[in-house]
Amino acid sequence: MSSRPALLVLEDGRVFRGQSFGAEGETFGELVFSTGMSGYQETLTDPSYRGQVVLMTAPHIGNTGWNDEDGESGRIWVQGFIVRDPAPRPSNWRSRRPLDEELRDQGIVGISDIDTRALTRHVRDRGVMRVGISTDTLDPQALLAKVNEQPLMAGADLVGDVTTKTHYVVPAQGEKRATVVAVDLGIKSMTPTQLAARGLEVHVVPAHTTFEQLMEYQPDGVFFSNGPGDPATATGPISVLREVLEAGLPYFGICFGNQLFGRALGLDTYKLKFGHRGINQPVVDRTTGKVEITAHNHGFAVQAPLDKATSTEFGDVTVSHVCLNDDVVEGLELRRDGDLVAFSVQYHPEAAAGPHDANYLFDRFADVLSAGKEA
Repeated sequence: MSSRPALLVLEDGRVFRGQSFGAEGETFGELVFSTGMSGYQETLTDPSYRGQVVLMTAPHIGNTGWNDEDGESGRIWVQGFIVRDPAPRPSNWRSRRPLDEELRDQGIVGISDIDTRALTRHVRDRGVMRVGISTDTLDPQALLAKVNEQPLMAGADLVGDVTTKTHYVVPAQGEKRATVVAVDLGIKSMTPTQLAARGLEVHVVPAHTTFEQLMEYQPDGVFFSNGPGDPATATGPISVLREVLEAGLPYFGICFGNQLFGRALGLDTYKLKFGHRGINQPVVDRTTGKVEITAHNHGFAVQAPLDKATSTEFGDVTVSHVCLNDDVVEGLELRRDGDLVAFSVQYHPEAAAGPHDANYLFDRFADVLSAGKEA
């Protein structure tokens, strides 16, 4: 592991000095923190982290090294990585190489040996902000000037950076029940796997796919994935989603797909102070009354009344899930003539890595698709 000094500077001028971890060089992004005790490989490869520098609140990172099975995409997407105590050597039978070696190979600049608790508390108090990490520029004022030149996450359109370039199919497992078109806004590989496990043939398409192109696959339903950036910028996918709802097709959205569902229904979205990121967030499903421990990664949320339904041109929408920490909207349900026709959640029911409390939502989608076919 490198003993080269590294510098971290926040846009408000706060400075942390540590050691280089991963690639040497310089990187910038929006600083966010993740509270997961495990699953750092899935976090690093989640396309939703495009444009963000991730701070791990768990102190010991890298214990299980890096394997060839657990990635949620084909590469690391974070802009930078911050840890307190990197494991000096991995210890896991599936490990193929140390974490810092993989970070170096993929050019991910990181920093270690800093007080991550103090940094997390600072972000919780002040809110997420831009940050720079460097092994080249070790003068705080010089690095701060570069940090303040970086774009803000509000207004950022990043979906085009992470979406698939071509259409591909994930075949149904067992007997095929229905066909789903999944619009890739930054999809994680476990999501189509979970859909396919329910007998759904999944056609994954680029984010810029038009409604007419989508319909060429003769879908029984449509899915919108997670993804990075400001949902207000995704005007193209929102327009397509409105056409999906007008056509009466069943819909399921996750994370970014929840935010776009809200905007397609005429609701607003807003930026959270420091967001929800980790695998231990408590959410209540208001349909069943059950509390789930869930995996999150979002900095924006939908604004909707918790105490009543909202009438839209597509039917009545209600808040189906709420975060028990702060009452943030975590899910929406659209009903028409009393029947559930579309729904979304703000968190990750595929949960790799993480709890599987919300896995039933894929079954719920399969049931909505079956009801739609029967109708």
